[in-house]
Amino acid sequence: MHRLSLCVLGLLAGMLVAVPSSSATASAAKREPAQVGFTRWEGGSAFRAGVRSGTRLKQGVLVLKDPAKQRRYRGTRYDVGTWTSAPVAPGFAFTQLVASWSASTPRNSWVEIRARLTGATTGRWMVLGRWASSDKHVRRTSVPDQSDALGRVDVDTWKASSAGASSYQLQVRLMRRAGAGSASPTVAMLGAVASRLPSSAPAASTPVAARGVVLDVPRYSQMVHRGDFAQYGGGGEAWCSPTSTAMVLGYYGRLPSGSALAWVGARPDPWVDEVARRTYDASYEGTGNWPFNTAYAASRGLSAFVTRLRSLTEAESLVAAGIPVIASVSFSSGALSGAPISSTAGHLLVIVGFTASGDVVVNDPAAKSAAGVRRTYDRAQLEAAWLGGSGGTVYVIHDAAHPLPPSPGNW
Repeated sequence: MHRLSLCVLGLLAGMLVAVPSSSATASAAKREPAQVGFTRWEGGSAFRAGVRSGTRLKQGVLVLKDPAKQRRYRGTRYDVGTWTSAPVAPGFAFTQLVASWSASTPRNSWVEIRARLTGATTGRWMVLGRWASSDKHVRRTSVPDQSDALGRVDVDTWKASSAGASSYQLQVRLMRRAGAGSASPTVAMLGAVASRLPSSAPAASTPVAARGVVLDVPRYSQMVHRGDFAQYGGGGEAWCSPTSTAMVLGYYGRLPSGSALAWVGARPDPWVDEVARRTYDASYEGTGNWPFNTAYAASRGLSAFVTRLRSLTEAESLVAAGIPVIASVSFSSGALSGAPISSTAGHLLVIVGFTASGDVVVNDPAAKSAAGVRRTYDRAQLEAAWLGGSGGTVYVIHDAAHPLPPSPGNW
């Protein structure tokens, strides 16, 4: 079954694993946190450490250069250039891998992100995403039904089927319609988070860095879009991810505007519809593809990537630096007091701050209207729903005015 990140609500409550009880949480306190390692390739020196074929570096960005290979895809022939990383060994046997990227795809061009894992054996190259900023020429899509002896791809995430992998390589393919001229796709950043998750969430963390800090993130409701554009998921409960992404774009003043919104018509918060369109995954049939959301944010002039955090203490460090955090959660009925939905198999919300006592202030797009989006959740409950649901998955999106704090290895 595919990872559920379409913000499916109470109807799926029976499918959920319950959030740990207080006794289970106390037992989990003795557990080690998740093992997480994030690697980023950005700029000339990082890309020069990889292998290029049919590509070159132009001001620190990968572009096509005299590509010798071509590929036919959905009836169109494309010039192909590649960049392949050296093997990355995070230092532990990891069981999941999620890639991120920052790219531009003018005209009829696109990029394909692939990964190859090594453990007891070396696996085959698997596609983690086919991406274009526009849907005019190429459908943005994940690729189903990919597996080998080491693992499989679940939408945007490689998952181990055995003890895990010891190393990985990333490869990006830059595609441009053959004969299209000089306009080239570009890749400014590649990243990947490798992780090994504990079997249960640890106990609630202790508040540290951001007590009393609440960021001024605008509030949008996904529910006011119920019934919008069935070809992009239909709004409502399906649009938690693009609505959360839109809120963070609004915080940085990077929302789409003007002619980019003309196709939406007279609808509330039309930028949410635009973000949903630009993050829609044709195979997955939804807008909850994690790296498609960060790739769109990156296309708006921001730094953006998917990673995993080990606790809310790490989220506090980001919020204290002025960076809101989009978090993926799931919880059973009654496990998150004050939530606008009773349960969910997968939901995205924005962590915007912390109270003086350390509880979590969020913008929850599942509220019926913008007036109800700002909520405060119990720290232990929210942390269990997040770490126990998605393993601490977050979108980290920031601008130059809000640099990342010192890295604990996962950003």
